[in-house]
Amino acid sequence: MSGRHGRTWTSPLRVRRAPAWERQAPTWREARPALIAGALERAAARPSGNWYVVGASREVGARERPYGRTVAGTEVVVWRAGDGSLRAGPGVCPHLGAPLRDSRVVCGTLLCHWHGLALDGGPRAGWEPYPVHDDGVLVWVRLDAAGGGPALERPVVPVRPGAGGAVDAVFTAVGRCEPEDVVANRLDPWHGSWFHPYAFVGLKVVGTPDDDGDDGFAVEVSFKVAGRLVVPVRAVFTAPEPRTVVMHITDGEGAGSVVETHATPLTARGAAEPVSYTHLARAAAPVLRPLMRRTAGRLWRDDLAYAERRWSLRSSGRFPG
Repeated sequence: MSGRHGRTWTSPLRVRRAPAWERQAPTWREARPALIAGALERAAARPSGNWYVVGASREVGARERPYGRTVAGTEVVVWRAGDGSLRAGPGVCPHLGAPLRDSRVVCGTLLCHWHGLALDGGPRAGWEPYPVHDDGVLVWVRLDAAGGGPALERPVVPVRPGAGGAVDAVFTAVGRCEPEDVVANRLDPWHGSWFHPYAFVGLKVVGTPDDDGDDGFAVEVSFKVAGRLVVPVRAVFTAPEPRTVVMHITDGEGAGSVVETHATPLTARGAAEPVSYTHLARAAAPVLRPLMRRTAGRLWRDDLAYAERRWSLRSSGRFPG
């Protein structure tokens, strides 16, 4: 079949019979705990610039209400000025402690609903702004006191496909775990076909940090479409900073697309019950879009359960090894 400009179009769909779940090849020998722990340790050592994802760009729209989140034990408020640019700072009013997330935005100015203190995003009455960045999909806030590391002017944002022709979606879940547990889950690709049989078929890890030299986990896997129809791709998982893991599709349908996982701690470091937001941003080719919408919720809820289980074992001293 010929498409536009006379080019031959080849369907990315393939027919593949998946083995019964219990007849899959075991992957527990290849999923070496030391290998995953080493990748996790290297990710933790990379600079984050003290940037944290606080939400999706579309959630912080031009509206009367600001957007509020608690990040690393710090209340944060974000809103858009009249020109659409972002403003961010402490979510506690410096006057008498009102929750600024419940206030109103009037012509780009945040008005405290308790006593009318007007904040235009600059310092005022003891309120000091936070650096904020909109990467087009996610909004980031820099919290130097919480991060404790060297500050960077911009967050470490993965390279994504251009906006034209791409689609993105953000899924957010809340769980009792720490960012390292979320990252550890994503740095264990071996669990894919076993833990997510409704989404993946025949996942095979073909490269690890031990042998590919670029600190990534390379996999060959087929995404389930319907029945025996699948879309085979090759992907690489990397961790560019301590709270982020990125899956780059390097070959097959949607090559150049990404799946990002961002873990944002809600409570302060050392809190008795840490809770993390998991932000997942994607950009994909047309044939992958329905897969993205259909499986995202279940896939990421399952992965969060993995992270919560890991944290529960670690915090109680029962984690293997």
